[in-house]
This record gives sequence, C-alpha cells and structure tokens, in this order.
Amino acid sequence: MAEARRIQVQEARRKVQAGEALFVCSYDSEEMCGGIRLEKAWTMGEFNARLPEVKKDQEIIFYCN
Repeated sequence: MAEARRIQVQEARRKVQAGEALFVCSYDSEEMCGGIRLEKAWTMGEFNARLPEVKKDQEIIFYCN
C-alpha cells in the first residue's frame, strides 16, 4: 500500500486534468462538500458509491479546506 503524502496544488491540478488521478472532497457531509467542491471532484458519497469501479492502482487525491 502506498503512503499518503501532501502534494502542491499545481501537481494535483495537473494530475486530475490529465486523468491520472481522482479528486475527492474528503468531507462526509454532502452539503459541506457542495459548498467547496472543486472542478472534477467527487463527493465522498460518489466515491463510496463508485468504489467498486475504481482500479486498485488508481491514484486518489483527497482534499479539504
């Protein structure tokens, strides 16, 4: 299992725009996430619902404000 690490905003943007990583808002509250949701980001609810289709080697970037 890979370790979690912090990355710069520019790196996250590049990876998400290139389709190299999933972007997930890490708040459990859909309402809270809706207020700070960034472009192409999944909510935790969407992530959990779609987890079976996520490849095991897929990079996932979680964010919160």
